[in-house]
Amino acid sequence: MPDRDGERQAAAPASWQDWQRWAEETDWTDWRSWLAKAASTDWASAPWPSAPWDQAGAVPTGGISLTLRAFEEGELGEHLTAVWPAFRHWWQDGPGTRPTAAQTGARLDEHMPELVPAWRRLAEILDNDREAAAALGLWNPPPFLTGCSQAAVLPGGPALIRNYDWDHRLFDAAVARTAFTGRRVLGMLDCLWGLLDGVNDAGLAVSLAFGGRPQVGEGFGIPLVIRYVLETCGSTEEAMRTLRRLPVHMSYNVTAMDRDGRRATAYLAPDRPAQVTSQAVATNHQGQVEWAPYAAAIRTVERQQHLQKLLDAGSGAADVVTECLRPPLYATRFGEGFGTLYTAEYRPAEGVAAYHWPGRVWEHSLKRLGARSVEIRLGAAQAPGLEE
Repeated sequence: MPDRDGERQAAAPASWQDWQRWAEETDWTDWRSWLAKAASTDWASAPWPSAPWDQAGAVPTGGISLTLRAFEEGELGEHLTAVWPAFRHWWQDGPGTRPTAAQTGARLDEHMPELVPAWRRLAEILDNDREAAAALGLWNPPPFLTGCSQAAVLPGGPALIRNYDWDHRLFDAAVARTAFTGRRVLGMLDCLWGLLDGVNDAGLAVSLAFGGRPQVGEGFGIPLVIRYVLETCGSTEEAMRTLRRLPVHMSYNVTAMDRDGRRATAYLAPDRPAQVTSQAVATNHQGQVEWAPYAAAIRTVERQQHLQKLLDAGSGAADVVTECLRPPLYATRFGEGFGTLYTAEYRPAEGVAAYHWPGRVWEHSLKRLGARSVEIRLGAAQAPGLEE
């Protein structure tokens, strides 16, 4: 057998600067080549079980089976203990030096003190493992990036609608309803207890998209930032104010919408001040394209223009959801690491979340979870699946 560990050590970037150079030199127009390179690089080795990196390419006949599960807060221990061993591998293999639990705790105390009690409780679930405590704080995590399109829609809403575009092998596939700080929050989990998107009982919905820049710096991984905003903010104005002050380790676009229909998008970056805009649409660039090969490969400009035209034409929430389930918004390169894993529709005034796929809808609310699991097939004609 080939020495894959040896290959990874030889190929892995040794520092943030090396990773940035690696990213800038990558041919983002060739996704199979990119996945092959990512597979031999420590920071991107798939942390989750059943992640066949060397099988990237054609989608199996009948599509890719994916099961999503929904958890109450009291059930998250099951999720954490199941995911942590593989997440540890990803955490350890990233370029740069991981912070200690003490360093992470200090940064949480400084920037997100409201989350510290929950952080400690979750660390206890993982037997107070010092490395687990550091990872839960997501301070200076390994670099990672996604695709995604999102729009804050007023007609038929208010509704925050987004496509999450990424590799199904790197997807937590878990929804959680929690009240870590006393505020009820519902959303799609990522990085143990962070969120990709969600809604809270104050009437605020938030989602993220990669900002289209390879720069890396000191800061929090964006899923914990989304968690923090939903735990502590009750309006779009509060969310934008909070986002301005939080350090992030990579560039992301965060769109917020509240129950009163106020909407905004923050362009976050590790190397320049956050910029708050009135944009109701965001894809994977920040006003202008700064990383041309990546932008061209994922068609960020085309997707943003398409969404903006929909909003300019007065399209309602239902129409925007429909458009998110077909090209150019719906990405289908599932076997190559870039497919739409779900379309989320958050209604902040109602506290409702609906996750859409062609022919399927999975609904939950802040008051109660819906079906506790759903099985879908990506890259195949959707037929009613199995729910438990």
